[in-house]
Amino acid sequence: MTTAPPSGATPAGTDSPDRTERPLRKLAWFEPAPTRVPAPDADPVPPVRRLPLLVAGVLGAVLTAYVWAVHGAKPGILLLLGVGLGVGLFHSRFGFTSAWRQLVAVGNGAGMRAHALLLGTTATLFALVIGSGTGLFGTAPAPSTGPLGVGLLAGAFLFAVGMQIGGACASGTLFAVGSGQSTIVLTLGGFIAGSTLAAWQYGLWRDLPAFEPVLFSDGLGWPGSLALTLALLALVVVVSRKIQARRNPPPLGAPPSARGALARTVRGSWPLAAGAVVLAVLGAGVLLVSGGAWGVTSAFALWGSKLAGALGASPETWAYWQEPKNAVQLSGPVLADKTSLTDFGIMIGAALAAAAGGVWTLHRGIALRRGVGAVLGGVLMGIGARIAGGCNIGAYLAGIASGSLHGWIWAAAAIAGTYAGLKLRPLFRLGNPAPRDGVC
Repeated sequence: MTTAPPSGATPAGTDSPDRTERPLRKLAWFEPAPTRVPAPDADPVPPVRRLPLLVAGVLGAVLTAYVWAVHGAKPGILLLLGVGLGVGLFHSRFGFTSAWRQLVAVGNGAGMRAHALLLGTTATLFALVIGSGTGLFGTAPAPSTGPLGVGLLAGAFLFAVGMQIGGACASGTLFAVGSGQSTIVLTLGGFIAGSTLAAWQYGLWRDLPAFEPVLFSDGLGWPGSLALTLALLALVVVVSRKIQARRNPPPLGAPPSARGALARTVRGSWPLAAGAVVLAVLGAGVLLVSGGAWGVTSAFALWGSKLAGALGASPETWAYWQEPKNAVQLSGPVLADKTSLTDFGIMIGAALAAAAGGVWTLHRGIALRRGVGAVLGGVLMGIGARIAGGCNIGAYLAGIASGSLHGWIWAAAAIAGTYAGLKLRPLFRLGNPAPRDGVC
């Protein structure tokens, strides 16, 4: 990133600023967006954490072998795709919570531009896969869409508030838990509890007013849908750059990084752009193998309901689990559930990546207010994701990549929820980026 030039400055050695400023403005779109100070250099990675690496590797190998042997190749491949997603998420530190927080708090849009790359690449791959009807294991790939109504708006808003006070989004919760962040274990517990509560009380929000889903491909075909999606994402990039140029924020922090291409590939860290492309390819792999987009949070409702059943409740009688698709999920084994498999894989992959990068750490001390915020944030995200029909992955990423209007509406409501969440973070002794910070 570069610092913003002084207003009205004339390049050295020229006496005709009118002739030089126009091409400079054009070239600026191909340069890093300005920041208040230059981005810091990354520290070298610490030594490999061999014991966590060994434990995660053995766990991943044993679980993959078991799933493959008992449930077949398709679930086994989904688990491995999840491992890859976990590695990609951690090594690139690909954030959704942090990207929205940085944009709203100080105007740094680098994370949002990484989102645009992820969304555009995924949309391109989805259009190829769904448009051609290509699927493995006899699956028929289908787009992700959802109704447009009160539940979508309220759920996305609640989810965004929750991720700011809980410290992570759905995918971020999984890779943070895998990397040893014990506070986020509390967030995951709250997430499962909130998801289960929403499933139990399905009747309260099932019939909220809503319009029918809108898919761009229904009116424009897949080429037209992709063109419209890419145009909207280009607008996101332009707007984020203009916001960043106006507010001149601090740069993003630089996580520890290995030196050399091979070492950096294995041990991290990766550029956000590399993470975006890897996540898009692996997400398209999930679509190819399972017929549906990558998701996260439906598994949390399943895990909580299975636990409730083990403790004597009867979740099979809940209206949520009597929906045909949900009933199949509840009646089957967890290790045959598509979303559970990729979730487990993400945690294992993140553990492998964090240990390889020398930064796997089990945080033992949790301040009381932060712990309360983690649990409360998780509960809000669990409820919000069920009401909205998805999270930052299942609704935002999969929805926009599928050419579904609900993904864009989810994003808009999440921006509003992020603003509210930033106001609440100090109550739980969580800081927000400030314009004069060295990094954000």
